[in-house]
Amino acid sequence: MTAATPAPAASSPHVMTTYGRLPIALTHGQGCRVWDTQGKQYLDALGGIAVNTLGHNHPDLVPALQHQLTQLIHTSNYYHVPLQEALAAKLVELSGMTNVFFCSTGLEANEAALKLARKFGHDKGIDRPEVVVFDKAFHGRSIATLSATGNPKVQAGFGPLVEGFVRVPLNDITALQTATAGNKNVVAVFVEAIQGEGGVNPLHMDYLRQLRALCDERDWLLMIDEVQCGMGRTGKWFAHQWAGIVPDVMPLAKGLGSGVPVGAVVAGPRAAHIFGVGNHGTTFGGNPLAMRAGVETIRIMERDGLLANAAHVGAHLQAGLKAALSAELASGAVKEVRGQGLMLGIELSKPCSALTQQCADQGLLISVTADSVVRLVPSLILTTAEADEIVAILCPLIRAFLAA
Repeated sequence: MTAATPAPAASSPHVMTTYGRLPIALTHGQGCRVWDTQGKQYLDALGGIAVNTLGHNHPDLVPALQHQLTQLIHTSNYYHVPLQEALAAKLVELSGMTNVFFCSTGLEANEAALKLARKFGHDKGIDRPEVVVFDKAFHGRSIATLSATGNPKVQAGFGPLVEGFVRVPLNDITALQTATAGNKNVVAVFVEAIQGEGGVNPLHMDYLRQLRALCDERDWLLMIDEVQCGMGRTGKWFAHQWAGIVPDVMPLAKGLGSGVPVGAVVAGPRAAHIFGVGNHGTTFGGNPLAMRAGVETIRIMERDGLLANAAHVGAHLQAGLKAALSAELASGAVKEVRGQGLMLGIELSKPCSALTQQCADQGLLISVTADSVVRLVPSLILTTAEADEIVAILCPLIRAFLAA
C-alpha cells in the first residue's frame, strides 16, 4: 500500500453518502481481474455495471486513449469534431438508423429522448404530450427520468414528479392498448429491451414487434433504452435486434466507451430532425477523448468477435448457473435464471443484498438489483473458464444463503 492508495475508510467526512459502498478500494485491473489496496484479487463479474466492455487495461484501447490525450481532450461543440462524425457513422451503420446526438451519460441520453418525444408531440399540435413507460423501469435519476422510472423507492422524497407518463405492465400489449385507449396525448413508448435495475427482465420478442406495429399504427415514437443492454452485451449490437425491428429513438451509454463516459441518442428518420439548433446541447458530450474511446471500442469489438463471444460465453454461463442451481430452481428457492448473452439475472425467493459482500469476500464482484436478483454483467472479453469460475464461487454462496 502507498500513500496514493490508502485503505478505504468506513465512511468519509467529505463525500456525500449517496452510495452504499463495500469496504473495498480497487487500484488496478487486467482483463476481467481487479486488485484492491490490500493486494487482493477479484474476478470482476460486474464490469463497472455493464460499462467495461473490453475489460481493464486493454492493450489496444489504452495506447489509443494515451495518444488522444496528446492531441485533444476537449474543444467545444461550437466546432466540428471529426471523431463525432466517425463514431456517428459507425452507430448509424450498426443500427440501421440515421443520425446521432452525443452526450456523456445514460441519464442524459434518456433525458434527450424524452425531450425529443415532447417536441415531437408539440410539433403535431399536442399541448401536453404523454409517454408510455413501464413497471419496474429504470431510466435515470434526474427529475424527468426519475419520473419515467418505475421504482417508488428511488422516487421517494423527490416529488412532485414530472407529469406526462402513462405506466403499464411489461410484455402485455392488451394492457397498453387499454391504458392508452382514446388518449390523443400519447406520443411515444419508452422501454428498455432488457430491464437492468428492474431485475434483468427481458422484453418478449413478440412484444417488441407488437410495440413497433402499434407505434406505426398510431404515429408514436418507439424509443428503446439500450443504455445497459446495448453495445453487444446480448450477442447482437443492440438487444432489440433479436426481434428484427428498428426503433425511432435509441439511447446508449455504459459500454460504448469501455469506461470513458460516452452517451448517445441514435435516431431514425421519424425522429432525426425533431431537434433544431438550440433545442438541446451539452458541454462535454462528443468530446474528442470520449469519441476516440467509442471508435476504438467498436473497432476492437469487431476485430475480436466480441458479439459472438458474448453470445457463446453468456450461454455457457447461463447453462452452468442453471445446472449448479437445479435443485434450488426445482424447489422455487431460486425463481429464475434469465437474461441473454452476458446480461444475466438470478432471482432468489428472498432479498439477497448480503451476497455482494459474501461474494467479494470470496474474490468475486457482483451486484444485487431489485432486492432479490443477482446481476452478472461482466466484460465482453470473459472466457468460458472465467464463466466456470463465476459459477464455482457464486452458486455455493447462493445455496448457503438460501439455507441460512
